[in-house]
Amino acid sequence: MSMSDPSRSERPGWLARLSKGTATRPGEVYGVPGEGDTRLLSVATIAGLIFVWWLVTWMGWVEPLFVPSPGAVIEKFVSLVQNGFTGTTLLDHVLISMQRVFGAFLLACAIGIPLGIGMGISPTLRGIFDPPIEFYRPIPPLAYLPLMIIWFGIGETSKVLLIFLSVFAPVALGARSGVRSAGIEQIHAAYSFGASRWKVIRHVILPSAMPEILTAMRIGIGFGWTTLVAAEMVAATKGIGYMVLSASQFLQTATVIVGIILIAAIAYAFDILMRFIERRVVPWKGKM
Repeated sequence: MSMSDPSRSERPGWLARLSKGTATRPGEVYGVPGEGDTRLLSVATIAGLIFVWWLVTWMGWVEPLFVPSPGAVIEKFVSLVQNGFTGTTLLDHVLISMQRVFGAFLLACAIGIPLGIGMGISPTLRGIFDPPIEFYRPIPPLAYLPLMIIWFGIGETSKVLLIFLSVFAPVALGARSGVRSAGIEQIHAAYSFGASRWKVIRHVILPSAMPEILTAMRIGIGFGWTTLVAAEMVAATKGIGYMVLSASQFLQTATVIVGIILIAAIAYAFDILMRFIERRVVPWKGKM
């Protein structure tokens, strides 16, 4: 007579599959929870955090000056949409910050990805560019902000360049690391079939490097948004970072939280877009 586990039928579907060591949906590896399960957990986590936030403010455990209630933050958001901030509409603040961040991001990708691929292929390029990139990479943007102001003034150039430098290093190093993902057997096979160096780069090395390049782009844009507030500290009159800094000086905590949520929402929306592109460009990632 076979022995059965009475608790098996009570286990969640993904946990039962984990115990069997099987996967039933694309993207599930040996029964690890799929996207549907993680989305429910994410929604539940966000709802729980908002509830705790509301409870803390409703019970009066923290002064509204330090942590305003969710309702107060929503009211402030509506007020900013209707009346703007310091004579500029909220939409203009958002668009100007996005222009700075995404302009610097595109410039960093246009320069960093080819340079990173070149560093991965050529020891000469790696020897030339790797030391300066590794030297400045761990330096916080605020440390070289004064130099940007001295060299390029207080206009848009210094702001965009500061964000560019924060994005450039992870993108270039990610592309360099991605080149090493190409199998040496594939490269030799391509050469044996008469492929030129350019065709090997295009059809073998670049596809192998794309997963790490896209991951580096996602990391880089995160650094860009992190640097935005520092970039808009200098002679800025518009932008989300400027709005957050100005509101903090006058203890307008609700406005500060609105700015933080806007930055997080835009960054998260872009990350979702990058994940969508990643699924289309490198559908094999995580399945091999």
